Amino acid sequence: MNEETNKKEISAIKGTKDILPQEARYWQVAEATARQIFELYGYRELRAPVIEPTELFEKGTGASSDIVTKEMYTFVDKGGRSITLRPEYTPSVVRAIIEHRLDLQPQPLRFYYIGPMFRYDKPQKGRYRQFHQIDIEVFGEKDPAVDAEIVEMAHHLLKKLGVEKVETLVNSVGCKKCRPAYGQALRQAARAVKDRLCPDCQRKAEINPLRIFDCKVETCREAAATFPLITEYLCEECRTHFEQFRSYLDFYGINYRIDPTLVRGLDYYTKTAFEIVTEHLGAQNAICGGGRYDDMVKEFGGPDLCGIGFAMGVERLLSVARITTPKESFVYIAYLGEEAKKKSLATAREWRQKGVECLVEFKDRNMKAHFSRANKIGADWVLIIGENELARGLFQLKDMNNSQQYEGTNEELLKIVKQKGKQDAST
Repeated sequence: MNEETNKKEISAIKGTKDILPQEARYWQVAEATARQIFELYGYRELRAPVIEPTELFEKGTGASSDIVTKEMYTFVDKGGRSITLRPEYTPSVVRAIIEHRLDLQPQPLRFYYIGPMFRYDKPQKGRYRQFHQIDIEVFGEKDPAVDAEIVEMAHHLLKKLGVEKVETLVNSVGCKKCRPAYGQALRQAARAVKDRLCPDCQRKAEINPLRIFDCKVETCREAAATFPLITEYLCEECRTHFEQFRSYLDFYGINYRIDPTLVRGLDYYTKTAFEIVTEHLGAQNAICGGGRYDDMVKEFGGPDLCGIGFAMGVERLLSVARITTPKESFVYIAYLGEEAKKKSLATAREWRQKGVECLVEFKDRNMKAHFSRANKIGADWVLIIGENELARGLFQLKDMNNSQQYEGTNEELLKIVKQKGKQDAST
């Protein structure tokens, strides 16, 4: 067996993917658009660690949730502590608020963040084990108007990114006062159809029967369709909040559909729950989801701060978005000889400082090869620096888009490139 056949190919871990430069341009546009819109609503970026103590997610996400029971990437570090790669962002933000006493500062508790999450989920279209989310959170604002505003903000972002044919689903999942009675009714209903439930839902029926509504097994979905609805058990406070939330959606002109089985996948939700779905994603059609979690900060040992937020999966978002990336324009510098090479480096440095992208490749090429290379990689301009140009102090600049050629000093040619860039940007 020779050395080549003995080598094992190393590839990306299943459920992960490389985001190559051409695709990354779309990510950059989506992320920049999200940042721009969120800042308009008074949100500021917060960046939390990718790794956290495991108990943070067990406590915050819920011991009975699928994330904790099935999907977390957890390991013991060299200090003997259980560490988890974050499966979601909200518990980390709550920890940061408490740890840094952000509630005592005058700034609004409105945050956004963009980054990777990790779940050991079955890889499928639009879902990965390392995936990325765009998230927002608001703390300390109880008014149902803020619930509606974040839905409106999500629609604003989706529209800006060209996402079409979306539908908003809304529900109330109650609170600590009214949900226990509903939970008991669900347990009784689940016991009556236990034989029709999958083993996982049989377990959920006793621990947290709301999770049955999340199951994708058809027999479980059919059984859940016969269960009592949470809207029949809401207390007066939750009922009023839900009605006011819907009235503000009407105020914004946002069409929505009440889905009494919408409970989201996390244990901490209270009152408002919502999803924005699109027909382009098939069975896994949610592009954005969120809700209210009014007890979470207090349960973590912090102040009594209500909260609400949403998350968008970036991979899913980009699969349905219609994004136009900015036209790339750059100067390829073709040099001949060592002195011309040094002049190229100096010129590229000067032009870059003036905002012009320049590419200097450190490979020996003749002029024909330089032009072939510039054409292959889509350069808009070729700046020619050779012995004759050095001797005369005048350089050649070729516009590759219309075959025009100019001669001049560095300053004169730089002016031509920048002027053409302004014209292209305005058209």
